[in-house]
Amino acid sequence: MDQHPQRPLRADARRNREKILVAAVRVFAAEGVEAHLERIAKEAGVGSATLYRNFPTREALVEAVYRNEVAQLCDAAPNLLATKPPFEALRSWTRLFLDYVTTKYGMIDALRAIAARGNNPYGHSREMIQDALSTLMEACATAGTIRTDITPTDMVAALEGIALTSASPEQRQQAERLLDLTLDGLQPRP
Repeated sequence: MDQHPQRPLRADARRNREKILVAAVRVFAAEGVEAHLERIAKEAGVGSATLYRNFPTREALVEAVYRNEVAQLCDAAPNLLATKPPFEALRSWTRLFLDYVTTKYGMIDALRAIAARGNNPYGHSREMIQDALSTLMEACATAGTIRTDITPTDMVAALEGIALTSASPEQRQQAERLLDLTLDGLQPRP
């Protein structure tokens, strides 16, 4: 057991950490995961020491970015349901899923290297994503806006397949069309 439990971060330290994660997503998307960490610190508006205090290695930063992206995706489900009708919430969430997968694929080699060293950056991400999607699909089923014979596991598989086509902006348009076709297929048959 850890003899030195982590204390909660001060508000300013938490803000700096979040700024670093947001900047890292932008920089990694533009330059790849081998981008200079000093570039990320500058983009975040913090010093290199602040970056390294939060993320002592590139791998720690990549893993934190990935976990943060998963958390944001999953946290979006109840927020979307609170502000939109269920089917529109599901539609919006599927677009966020494409964004998440695009970020993940940009980091895939680094994530695999982290996993090869014994860390599991993926942890419970699949279950978290499936739970978020289940929440959305259950709300849609309750509202009568989707069929009930499609499982969240089926939908995750479909979303992952569609996401494979969204590596570039041109392909993103095709992926969104495929999402619309998939979502249309979820609607109850007349």
